[in-house]
Amino acid sequence: MTQSITHGPIIKAVIFDMDGTLIDTEKYYRVFWPKALAEFGYHMTDAQALSMRSLGRPFAPARLQEMFGQELDYYAVRDRRKELMEECLDRVGIQVKPGAFQLLEYLKEHKITAAIATATDLQRTEKYLQLTGLRPYFDTLISATMVKEGKPSPDIYAYACEQLGLAPGECIAVEDSPNGVLSAYRAGCQVVMVPDQTEPDEELQKLLYARVDTLEGIISLLEG
Repeated sequence: MTQSITHGPIIKAVIFDMDGTLIDTEKYYRVFWPKALAEFGYHMTDAQALSMRSLGRPFAPARLQEMFGQELDYYAVRDRRKELMEECLDRVGIQVKPGAFQLLEYLKEHKITAAIATATDLQRTEKYLQLTGLRPYFDTLISATMVKEGKPSPDIYAYACEQLGLAPGECIAVEDSPNGVLSAYRAGCQVVMVPDQTEPDEELQKLLYARVDTLEGIISLLEG
């Protein structure tokens, strides 16, 4: 589903999720949540791993304990998942998603603000953006650690809009996952999905302004 943004407020900012949207890291969460849990004696299915995408606090701890029991030490498992994933990324590197640089150059040329709203902590966000060469395009980085609740709560996108001094309707939110889409939609942003691990189902489609194959496809939406 693609269309042009030709009605309502002029778009003044594009707010990006990071993992799975700008950089090709979401697939590693799908690998290393199960691996970390296995070290603690739990078996996580692929469907369960997918349900964790972009899930912030307090939802991520609650989801894991719902699946594996209240005795699960979420923070111990999470820290081990981080270790395993960082070891892998340090070894294989981080790939930028197709069309990212083209879109960011377009936004820069047209004086449209680019910002980040991610479930990843700020230290790793800075690291990943620096390693991939994406950091210079962003003045504003918003991490879920800065707000009360992470995705799918609207807090992170609402806060990002506040920091930008813009109404949510003046912002496009670019997401790849259901939890991210829900967060941006609930905040009132115009949501564009670039699917990564799965396509949007019928219910999620209803929340989208558009679905595009690559980030570069957003340029045509902005041009109208």
